[in-house]
Amino acid sequence: MFERTVTPADDNGCGWFHLSLGRKVRPAHSGTTSARWVVLGAGFTGVAAARQLALHYPNDQIVLVEAQQVGFGASGRNSGFAIDLPHDIGAPDYIGDLATARMSLKLNLRAQALLKKLIAEHGIDCQLQAAGKYQAAIEPKGIAVLEAYRSGLDKLGQAYQVIDGKDMPEHVGTHFYKRGLYTPGTYLLQPAALVKGLAESLPANVTLFENTRIHSIEQGADKVTLIHDNGRLIADQLLLTNNAFASHFGFLKGRLLPVFTYASMTRPLTEQEQARLGGKSTWGIIPADPFGSTLRRTPDQRLLVRNSFSFNPDGRSHKKYLERAERQQRESFERRFPMLSGTPFDYTWGGSMCLSRNHESFFGTLAPRIHGALCCNGLGITRGTITGTLLADWLAGERDELIDFLLSSKGPNANPPEPFLSLGVNFNLRLGQHRAGQES
Repeated sequence: MFERTVTPADDNGCGWFHLSLGRKVRPAHSGTTSARWVVLGAGFTGVAAARQLALHYPNDQIVLVEAQQVGFGASGRNSGFAIDLPHDIGAPDYIGDLATARMSLKLNLRAQALLKKLIAEHGIDCQLQAAGKYQAAIEPKGIAVLEAYRSGLDKLGQAYQVIDGKDMPEHVGTHFYKRGLYTPGTYLLQPAALVKGLAESLPANVTLFENTRIHSIEQGADKVTLIHDNGRLIADQLLLTNNAFASHFGFLKGRLLPVFTYASMTRPLTEQEQARLGGKSTWGIIPADPFGSTLRRTPDQRLLVRNSFSFNPDGRSHKKYLERAERQQRESFERRFPMLSGTPFDYTWGGSMCLSRNHESFFGTLAPRIHGALCCNGLGITRGTITGTLLADWLAGERDELIDFLLSSKGPNANPPEPFLSLGVNFNLRLGQHRAGQES
């Protein structure tokens, strides 16, 4: 038996979730249900896996289980960048090994194509825009990172535009940045609206249960049983798509890092404020320094600032970190947008990323009849979508170069034991944020 030690508990401040269209929440599971396939976790990975299993096995009932509401967890809390390019934050040029980068590019491009098709096919209103992204820097070390990134893009054969500091206001309004590097292939979107829309458009042979918190998993001779307070689900095959929470059931234990990052979003800007800001009407900025600030200007003319990090081993939100992050985001906002000084935040929230120390994901079989696509390392929209899809393809007997590439990963490496892990991660998070300087 694998018993869970904690359950998800995200804060209620996520702007993306509250601003996306409401939907009728599916009932929680009760009683006993048997199914050939059960997918645990209804974020981007789980929704993709359930959809693909249903297409492969139209006569099978697929059960998809979510501990909270769809869109309320990590998938609805990111910054809404569906990135095409490799984004290896552990590599100085964000590219790393060229052969690996080329495969990552193929994975991301296939994910983008799949999402674009589903959004069009099902009329999902998620503010999808092929807007590209800016990587921007203010300090000399950040500018050096952009140069390294540019060199990596040259080796990968990808298009970009270098933007001098004096020209940045034409793009993003603010005079804050000294240099930018624009790449055209990223999609910007509303993440909670997207994952909600994907869940609402699942094939008819997928049954979704929300607000169902599994507390233990029993592995029998030929079945896997998921137990919660009001019943049980009995599966022939179980797919874990719940990222760091897989470790609380004993899988990849001591190998996954639930790192929270935080965001604040303003009220909509008035017409006068938009005129004072200038620049394009929609854009997204990723910082040159991984510990810097990510920014979005949304189609409904809100500004989002995301920065600050905390290591929450229990995977749950904590109020003290939210309050600290909001103060940091106010300072970051005022530095970048003095022409909009004092513009209030409507929302502040945190969200978990599942990281590994060696920046590797897991894809494959965890135990007999239990499989997983876990640990997206900060690329939840594209990597989650494609790994969930390909996990279902692989379990249906398909193989291609992308599946073989994912299977070849050595997976997340082991973390130091506690208390050294928490001490080390929190020290490095604080040090990284301090060293980011004006990029934060």
